This record gives sequence, C-alpha cells and structure tokens, in this order.
Amino acid sequence: MTNPDYIIIEAEEDGVHVIGLTRGTDTKFHHSEKLDAGEVMIAQFTEHTSAMKIRGKAKIISAHGIVESGSKK
Repeated sequence: MTNPDYIIIEAEEDGVHVIGLTRGTDTKFHHSEKLDAGEVMIAQFTEHTSAMKIRGKAKIISAHGIVESGSKK
C-alpha cells in the first residue's frame, strides 16, 4: 500500500472498543483497544488490517466524512 487511509476515532462514552480485522481469506481479530470518553485514536489501514469494528458511541472521521456509531446500551 503506497498511501494507506487513516481514520480518527473519538470515544463519546467510556468503554468504546476498536477491533482490527485481518486481510485475507480468513478474517480474524488481530488487535483490540478500549477507549474512554474523550479519548482519541488515530488508526491506519495496512497490509494486515482491512477492516475495523467499533463498538460503542464514537465519532469516526475519515477522508470520506464523519460517521457516528451507536451506544452499546
């Protein structure tokens, strides 16, 4: 990948989970982070990470726009 995409994840509640998923024929979890309200994570898609799952209320900012995920409740 010559110019991988970055995303910014801003937790809007405690306990937001960010889960990295692998690339390839078998998609697997390969990394997990837990964010509390107000914490920000900058993540990058790589040759190993093809998708991210965000569980909890968070704002996700990318070159494609802003998306808000729902609450865990």
